[in-house]
Amino acid sequence: MTFPNRFADLPDYAFPRLRKLLAASDPGGEIIDMTIGEPRHAMPDFVADVVAGAAAEFAKYPPNDGTPELRRAISGWIERRYGVTTDPDTQVMALNGTREGLFNAAIALSPEEKHGKRPAILVPNPFYQVYAVGALTAGAEPIFVPATAETGFLPDYAALPTDVLDRVTIAYLCSPSNPQGAVANEDYWAALLDLAEKHDFRIFADECYSEIYRVTPPPGALQVAAAHGADPERVVIFHSLSKRSNLPGLRSGFVAGGPECIARIRQLRAYSGAPLPLPLQRVAERAWSDEAHVQASLRIYQDKLRLADEIMAGVPGYKGPEGGFFLWLPVGDDEAAARQVYEQTGVRVLPGGYLGRDVPGGNPGKGYVRVAMVAGMDELRRGLSRLHDCLYEQ
Repeated sequence: MTFPNRFADLPDYAFPRLRKLLAASDPGGEIIDMTIGEPRHAMPDFVADVVAGAAAEFAKYPPNDGTPELRRAISGWIERRYGVTTDPDTQVMALNGTREGLFNAAIALSPEEKHGKRPAILVPNPFYQVYAVGALTAGAEPIFVPATAETGFLPDYAALPTDVLDRVTIAYLCSPSNPQGAVANEDYWAALLDLAEKHDFRIFADECYSEIYRVTPPPGALQVAAAHGADPERVVIFHSLSKRSNLPGLRSGFVAGGPECIARIRQLRAYSGAPLPLPLQRVAERAWSDEAHVQASLRIYQDKLRLADEIMAGVPGYKGPEGGFFLWLPVGDDEAAARQVYEQTGVRVLPGGYLGRDVPGGNPGKGYVRVAMVAGMDELRRGLSRLHDCLYEQ
C-alpha cells in the first residue's frame, strides 16, 4: 500500500547534507567546527546544585504546562525585559525546547481552511527548517518569502499579492534572524501587526536570539503589540534558555500569547507533548530569574562580534550581524566555498543554500555561508582568520 508523503518535497536537513558534501574530503588542518549554533559559553554555576537539590522530583510526573513557579518566573522576565504584563496561568506555557512550540503551535492555531481555500503560512527564506515542517503538518501551504540584502535580510511580507495574504493564517519571523542576524525594529513589527490585522493572521515571533546583540536590546513582538494596542491574540512569542543561558541541553523554553492561543496550544500539548522533568524545570525557574549570567555571556558575544568585524573588514558585501551569533558571509558558490575551506584549512561552515528553499528567482541562501561564532575566543580567531585568508585573500 502506498500513502502520499506530504514531506516529499522537503530537502534533507542541513547537517546531513553537509556531511555528504564533505564525505570525500580530508581536512586541511585542525578541524574547527563553525556549523552548529550550539552555545559553548559556561552554563550558569547554579545548575548542578539545583538539579541535585531537586533530584527526588525525577520520581514525579512533571506538570505539562510548567510549574506555577516556572510560569511566574517567565512572566516576571517578560515584564522586566519588555514591560508587558502576562498572566502566568493563562498566557504562558513552558516548552521542551522552542522547536517543539514552533511546530505544535502551527498545528494548534492554523485552521484547515480560510475563506474556503487552503491556508497559507509565511516563512522567511532562508529559515529555521521547523517552520516549513510545521506548516505542512498543519495542512497549510508554506509561502517562502526572500529575506535578502535588498530587504534588509527580513522578509517583505507586505509585497505579497492580496489573494495570498487573504489565505495566510500564520507568519513566522525570527528576530534577531537566523542565519543573517538582522533585527526587526519597532517600525517593522508595527507594520507587520497592521498587515496581520488587515488580513487576519497571527504572528509567530521566534525570539530565541533576543539576548545576544551589539548595543541595544532588540524590541520584542509582544512589546510592540502592547504599545500599539493590538489584539493580544495576534502575537505568539517563543523564547529559549539555549542561547540566553547557554543551556541547549536543558531543552527549556516557553511560549506566550493571548489566553485563547495558549489554551489551544495547551490542549494539543496535553495529548502530544513531552513535559520537561521537574528538576530541569527548577533550573529553568532559577535561570529566568537571574540576569547576571546572561550579561556575562552577552559581553563575550559582543567581543566576538567586534572580532568578526575586525577580521572581515574590507570583505565585499560583508555586513556584521545586529544580533545573534552567526555570520552570513557572501562567497559566490556556497557549496564550493564550504568544501574549499574544509579541504584547505579544516574549518567547517554551512552552505547558505541548505537553509533556504528554491523558489522562482532562485534560492536566496545560495551564495552565502553561515558561520557559528560559538567557540572560545582563541579558537574563533583562528577559525575566522583561516576562513578570511582562504576565501578572500586572493
